[in-house]
Amino acid sequence: MSGEKRRVYSRELKLSVIARMEAGERVSDISRELGVPGVRFYGWMKLYRLGGAENLRLARRPRKVWGAQAPKRAKDLAEARRQIDELERKIGQQQVELDFFQRALRQVGETRQPSDTGGVRASTRSCKR
Repeated sequence: MSGEKRRVYSRELKLSVIARMEAGERVSDISRELGVPGVRFYGWMKLYRLGGAENLRLARRPRKVWGAQAPKRAKDLAEARRQIDELERKIGQQQVELDFFQRALRQVGETRQPSDTGGVRASTRSCKR
């Protein structure tokens, strides 16, 4: 790094800037007034749109989810991936079965003999006693 201390901006300042941008105020005017590069504002806006005010954390401050909850989150992620793999295997097996039954149905349809009677049964001799 250049030895220059990085500025940390409060969440309130970030939310204020975002509100002013959304109200239509020019980024260059806000930037000049606050002495903050305008390009930084667009980054804040993107983070805000992706995750709301909670996503506008202070610089170098870990997100809550990566604190004590990190092992639990990793475990949950591994479990979700395992379930996805299992469901994909089931879908594959169902596709194989579906293909089998479609072929079987096609073969049954091809081997059936067409009826010449137009769907009406031929009459049988009546049984007279």
